[in-house]
Amino acid sequence: MSDTNQVGDADKPQYRRGIKSFVIRAGRLTKGQQGGLDRQWPIMGLELEQGEIDPPTVFGRDGHVVLEIGYGMGQSLVQMAAAAPEKDFIGVEVHLPGVGSLLNLAEEAGVTNLRTYKDDAIEVLKLIPDNSIDTVQLFFPDPWHKKKHHKRRIVQPEFAQTLRRVLKPGGVFHMATDWENYAEHMMEVMEAQEGYENVAGKNEYVPRPEHRPYTKFEKRGENKGHGVWDLMFRKV
Repeated sequence: MSDTNQVGDADKPQYRRGIKSFVIRAGRLTKGQQGGLDRQWPIMGLELEQGEIDPPTVFGRDGHVVLEIGYGMGQSLVQMAAAAPEKDFIGVEVHLPGVGSLLNLAEEAGVTNLRTYKDDAIEVLKLIPDNSIDTVQLFFPDPWHKKKHHKRRIVQPEFAQTLRRVLKPGGVFHMATDWENYAEHMMEVMEAQEGYENVAGKNEYVPRPEHRPYTKFEKRGENKGHGVWDLMFRKV
C-alpha cells in the first residue's frame, strides 16, 4: 500500500492524507481463522458502512466500554473480555488473520461482550461518538524504530486529541510498548497534550496493571532483557 504526502508536509502526521501507522501483511487464513470469520462475523462484526455506532445499543446495555486498537491475533483481548464480563469490548484490527483468530478464540471462550472492526482505526474513530468510551487500549503498536519512520508512529498529537474526543470525562488512554524509545516518544507526546493528566504523575510510567494479560510475546522479550513500559493518561 503506497503512502502519499503533500509537498512540505512530509514530517507531519497527516492521518487523513495517507500516512499509515501499519503495513498490510500478506498471509493466508488458517482453517480456524476462516471458520471464526464465517461463524462469528455476523454476530460480532462491525462495519464502517453501518455509520456512527452507539455502544449501549450495540451491546444492549450501558456498561464500561473498552476500545482496543490493534489487537494482533486477539489472545489478550479475548482473555480480558472473558475476565471482565461486566465490561464491553470493541476491538479494531486491520489484518484479517488477526480478526479471524480473535473471533475463533472468542467463540471457544464463550465470550459475548466483544465486537470488532476489520478496518483502519483512523476510519473507525470517525464513527465513535463523543464521550462514549471509558478506556482506550493501545498495546505494543509498531514502534517504527528508524528515526525517518517516526512520523508513522500512531501516537501523535492529532491522534491523542481524537481519542480525547471519544473518551468520557475521566476516561483513560492506556499504552504499552517494549521499545524504550517509543515509550519516551509516547510520554513526550502525551505530556504535551491539553486535556490529559498522567495517572502516575508527570513523566512517570505505571506498573503493569493486572488486567493487562501477560503475553508470551512479553515474556519472551523480558527473557531477552527487554523492558516493557505502561503509560496511562486520564481525560480531564
